[in-house]
Amino acid sequence: MAELRPPESSSFAHAAAEVRATRFRADLVVREIPAPAGLAPDAIALAGDVRPDADTGDSIYGTGRFVLLHDPGEPPPWNGPWRIVCFAQAPLEPDIGADPLLADVAWSWLVDALDAHRAGYHSASGTATKTISKGFGSLSGEGDGSQIELRASWSPTGPLAPHVEAWAELVCMLAGLPPGSEGIEVIGIRRTTRG
Repeated sequence: MAELRPPESSSFAHAAAEVRATRFRADLVVREIPAPAGLAPDAIALAGDVRPDADTGDSIYGTGRFVLLHDPGEPPPWNGPWRIVCFAQAPLEPDIGADPLLADVAWSWLVDALDAHRAGYHSASGTATKTISKGFGSLSGEGDGSQIELRASWSPTGPLAPHVEAWAELVCMLAGLPPGSEGIEVIGIRRTTRG
């Protein structure tokens, strides 16, 4: 079992600086956004978009959010003063969205990414949701759509950068860009903005 210790420093300023210093692959454009209010005394949040459109900033491939929370009161579900909350979603081909194991695969990609980056954690929880949609009326021309969405949280141990890197890898994996695929053209995938 992982040692249940907070990240390198109990200083939130130090932790936020570590999150901000993380480097990302060029396919994922990451920016700091306002952290959700009321979840913890201290928080920092990032938003990431896979290969966003240069004009609109929107991504047809996938998007995600990463939030680091700090509460010295150590809420019982966290089992410590730190908590990471993440969100990742990507549109899919309808036949992929119909796969009964898709939600399990999405969760396994998160666990694999955390393990690959040696990100120590405990008290993990989350949901994987897949949706399949069909357009009618004026939307019938858009055809069928599908989407996968993963919402997860865990309590980090050790350095924080590996957790941010694992989140970034998850967002890219859901978007169809596995590690090592930076700059490779995605062909044969029809992505829609409708889930």
